[in-house]
This record gives sequence, structure tokens and C-alpha cells, in this order.
Amino acid sequence: MSASRGFLSHFEMAEIDLPDIFSPILEAADNLSGLMTTGRVRHWLHRLPTLDLADWAASAPDEQVRVAMVRYSFLVQAYVWGESEAPATLPANLARPMVALADRLDQAPLLPYSGYVLDNWARLDPDSPIGLDNVYMVQNFYGGVDENWFVLIHVAIEAAAGPILDLACDLVAAAEAEDIAAATARLEEMHGHWDAVNAIFDRMPERCDPYIYFQRVRPYIHGWANNPALPDGLIYEGVEKYGGKGQAFRGQTGSQSSIVPSMDALFQVRHENDPLRTYLDELHAYRPVQHRRFIEDLRERSKLREFAVASGDAALRDAFNASVEQVARFRTRHLEYAASYINKQAGNGRGNDTEVGTGGTPFMKYLKKHRDENRAQTI
Repeated sequence: MSASRGFLSHFEMAEIDLPDIFSPILEAADNLSGLMTTGRVRHWLHRLPTLDLADWAASAPDEQVRVAMVRYSFLVQAYVWGESEAPATLPANLARPMVALADRLDQAPLLPYSGYVLDNWARLDPDSPIGLDNVYMVQNFYGGVDENWFVLIHVAIEAAAGPILDLACDLVAAAEAEDIAAATARLEEMHGHWDAVNAIFDRMPERCDPYIYFQRVRPYIHGWANNPALPDGLIYEGVEKYGGKGQAFRGQTGSQSSIVPSMDALFQVRHENDPLRTYLDELHAYRPVQHRRFIEDLRERSKLREFAVASGDAALRDAFNASVEQVARFRTRHLEYAASYINKQAGNGRGNDTEVGTGGTPFMKYLKKHRDENRAQTI
């Protein structure tokens, strides 16, 4: 984490080299679009060697493990969703190395948001800022402008949120010190950075068409939890700890981003103890360990809302409410995109459920509730 990159990786994927044993894996990942276009991607992926990565993953640099995770997780998703019918079993040559990498990172063994977005980018000009005019998606499924733009909008949002996370730390300290002037100033500064984040999010339709997203982007990022195509989950062949039983992991979703949960923690947003709360708690385990700890620390330490209420200061109250509303605005835009990019595409894709999100939940209902509970925290 940093003020300049937010939750994005501190490295750029294109700069990280993997050991030679990964050569056939990288070759397949680099040509994944070609393999998928044949209509028999599983045939080609079955040919990959079964790498025993347990020892390597335990001691390799974190950067290499994360890059390997990106490569393997895309191959895993392509194997499961790259043909018309989902398989019951993930073969050992993908399952065993995928689990070894996920175990090292304490994440689920499929494509997470961190692998799809946070670690899957690089700059074209390393001397220029991270922005939509200077970044590219390193690993793709089919590729194309719509897939790239969808991911890169998220990359740019994560980078633009870096100063917000830095200010969150300052705001915790200001509340602890009961410094009204500092808290008000930091919240007003945060408001401006949220304008930048929301402006980036508003650009999603520029180069990501809803129909193309639904047909050529979304199908490959589903998980195997609450998915009718895999009612018994997915069996990870050759992975002893799973005992040959199907595993139900949630697919990557923007809700695995740590930006908004950090704001919930900072502003002391409370969600009712219902299935939505259970889902949010479950998603927390899908984030990188360090991001979980940041959110947990904020949740434990932040007394910002209590301080703003107790202060009785009108300027502080207004600044607090304005930043809370910015997060609600972000959630509202997410809800609008869910409607246009998914719900309105009903009937346009076989096996591409418009009622259940890639994370395996009734997303429209949940997104509305997220937004409403967020907005209710104004003072």
C-alpha cells in the first residue's frame, strides 16, 4: 500500500520474471486468447506439466508468487468457463500449483480481484503517472478494448484512491487527538480525491460496451459458489486437503476491492446482521492479507463519526457528511452499471445469470442495501 498507488501492487507485473520451470505456463497464458478461440481450451491446458510448487511458493519472493498466481488463476478460469459446459473437476496440473500459490498468499485458489486487477497491470511509460492513458492489462482472457478498459478503469480507480487511504490514517489520528481543524481539513481534502475517483468510474462506458462485457468479459470471472453450473462445487484433483470433495469459492468481484470497506471502517458504517453482513464478512477473506489488516485496524481504531458528533462543530459535520455521500455516490454508480451491464442483458447469454453476480450473490439487492446503509451514516 502507498499514497501513490493505493492497494495496487508495489511492483509492475511486466517487470517480474519467473523461473524457467514456468515457461510452458507463461506460453499458454500469453496465448490464452488463441487457445480459447479454438473451442477446446481444455485440450490444450491438459498438456501443461504438473509443477510441484509447494516448496518454491513457500520461499519465493512475494512478487513472483503473485505474478504466478495471476497466470495460473486465468488458466484455471479458462479451463472451467472456456467451453460450453463446466467440468466437475479441475485437473491436477492446474489444481495442485493453483492451491500451492493460494496457500502461500492465504487466498482462495481461483481468480481473485487482486489477481484480476491489483497485480495485473503495468505502465507503458515507467516515468509517467499511473493513469488510463499510460497503463495496460498484462494478462487477458480474449483481450480486446472492452476487457482491457473494464479492468483498467479499476486499476486507475485504485491508484486515484491512494491519497484517500493516506488521509484515512490522518483522520484516525485527528479524531484521537480531538483536533477539529485537522479533521475538517483532511475530510475536505478527501472530498476532492473522491471527485477524481468518481470521475474515473464515470468513464466506464467510453470503451466498455455492456453487451460485449456481458458476452466476452463477465463469463470467465465467475466462481463456483452458488453457481447452478457447478451445483456441487469444483473438485481440485490431486489436492489431498480437499479430500476429493467439490469446493465452492466465490468469483472475483469489485466488492473484493478494499477501498469501500476501508471507508466503511473509517466512517463507522454499520451493516445489519443479515445475509448481506455474512457475505461481506466472507468476502473479506478473499482480499490480500495486508489489505485485510488495514481494514481491521481502521475498524478497530476509528472513532471519527463519534468525534464528529460529539464535537458539535458544523463545519466538521458538513465535511464528514460530504465524504460519506461521495462513497454513496460511488456505490450508486456501481448499482447503475450493474443494471445496464448485467440486468438489462437478460436473455443475451447462455449460463450467464443476470440475477446472481460473479461473487455468487443477488447483487442488485445487495448493492442497493450497501448504498442505503452507507447513506444512513450521515450525521
